[in-house]
Amino acid sequence: MSVFRRFSDIINSNVSAMLDKAENPEKMVKMIIAEMESTLFDVRTESAKIIASQKEMQRQVKTMQEEVVLWQSRAEKALSKDREDLAKQALNEKHRIEQAITAQKNELKELDVALLRLEQDVSKLQAKLNEATARRDAIVARHETVCSTIKMRKKIDDSAINEALSRFERFEKRMDELEAEVEAMDLGRNTSLSQQIDSLEDNEKIDEELAALKEKLKSKAKSE
Repeated sequence: MSVFRRFSDIINSNVSAMLDKAENPEKMVKMIIAEMESTLFDVRTESAKIIASQKEMQRQVKTMQEEVVLWQSRAEKALSKDREDLAKQALNEKHRIEQAITAQKNELKELDVALLRLEQDVSKLQAKLNEATARRDAIVARHETVCSTIKMRKKIDDSAINEALSRFERFEKRMDELEAEVEAMDLGRNTSLSQQIDSLEDNEKIDEELAALKEKLKSKAKSE
């Protein structure tokens, strides 16, 4: 893939969309930044080559312009010596060089346009690179947070929570049963105590009645 094709792909891409859709944003953002930095280097290298070509062509144009003047002088000199044939050849050579100069100047204009586009493209790519770099830490932090949340939710899912609540309810029910058993045992103990107290009262009445009966018998014995 050429430098310009790679560059165009990145410039036309939506960096935010690429980052948001990535399965591993941290890896994706590093890849994007590395690709952009590599492309910037290649584009700047290409720009340097164009600038060097411009300077070389400008030197060639200057040399050819000097040759045009020289062939013009030669044509005039040949004509002054009545060598019209040589003068004509000199003018033909002059015209050939002038055509080459025109072609070189047209190519220089094209190089100027290409260099201007490269400069604009570099600015766009640098802006994209700045965007990706600025969002890198935020994207990585968001990714780590989401991954942690997913792990925690996998550990504590609805079924696990429901199972825990179910166990808790069973435990509460068992506690209710145990408390009921304790109350039943206490209830038994209270009834037994009441019976014992009532029994004491009955015994007391019997003792009183027995004492009265004894007193009656004593009184009867004395009267006889």
